[in-house]
Amino acid sequence: MMKKGDTVDSSSPNQADASFIELTVRVFGWSTLGILVAFLLNNYLTFWAGWPGVLGDGGESDRVLSSLQAGLYLAAVMVALLQVLRNPSRSLQLESKKISELNSFLIRAAFWSVLLIGLVDMSLALLEVEQLLQDVFGKTLALDLVKQKFRGQYIHFPLIVLSLVIASFTRALGFPWLALLLVMVELLIVMSRFIFSYEQTYMSDLARFWYAALFLLACADTLREDGHVRVDVLYAGFTSRTRGQVNSFGTLFFGMSFCWVILVIGTAGKFSIFNAALFSLEKTDTGYGMYVQYFMTLLLGVFAILMLVQFVSYLFIVVARSREGRDDARVTEA
Repeated sequence: MMKKGDTVDSSSPNQADASFIELTVRVFGWSTLGILVAFLLNNYLTFWAGWPGVLGDGGESDRVLSSLQAGLYLAAVMVALLQVLRNPSRSLQLESKKISELNSFLIRAAFWSVLLIGLVDMSLALLEVEQLLQDVFGKTLALDLVKQKFRGQYIHFPLIVLSLVIASFTRALGFPWLALLLVMVELLIVMSRFIFSYEQTYMSDLARFWYAALFLLACADTLREDGHVRVDVLYAGFTSRTRGQVNSFGTLFFGMSFCWVILVIGTAGKFSIFNAALFSLEKTDTGYGMYVQYFMTLLLGVFAILMLVQFVSYLFIVVARSREGRDDARVTEA
């Protein structure tokens, strides 16, 4: 029997609902990242290592390998669930910050990869145009450097590894600097064309390569800063809770689904766009150009991966901010 002055704690059910929603969002987000890793690993195992794939219908050994590949997805979800349950009280803001910091590292590595590969490949193309490759590198190495597979395996891939190392130690440069470099490249192209009457294919290839990287790879960094342009018709009049619901719906059904469509179609088979580009290490047919045609194709896949990771971080922060009644969904690094 209640006595006078006793109060009913009506916040507990609401707190329980809030905790359940946050746990569900965390499990979903980490499961998405785990499934992404399993998806990329299965693509390698199926089309590069010769495994039968998740839906393989071969003999007994193939069924075992198929089960292992399918088990990767289950393992990804289980690891995500365990990771969340180990720290059930961790806030969505902290989880969002962790994921955003991881993606910032990947974005920096992508920037350095594009920068170094562009500069090195352009320099090799310049030497090839001026017939100086043999003088600089010797006859044997010069003949190898004009082979697409050699250029990709022994020049581009090591530069990507170097970019990962550089991204681990520095945060000084990023895609805003690439925009400045693009302005300089375009200026040099105009000056060389109209003042010195000198123009080569590799010059426009470099500009096109860096333009593609700027527009595709900087998208995730812009999302991290909540810098994408909104076409605001009704959004400004919404409450914080409604804004959070709108952002969550858009993230799930437009953003993340769009990224998955790109990845699934691009890796659907051995001759799909991303796998075929990697297998052939294709280059443009124009003479004396850069050997980055395959890399430009893969930029779309990297765009989808970076955006998917950032969308998970964004989902965490918009759900957290909507429950706190805050409007700002920007994720900042420490």
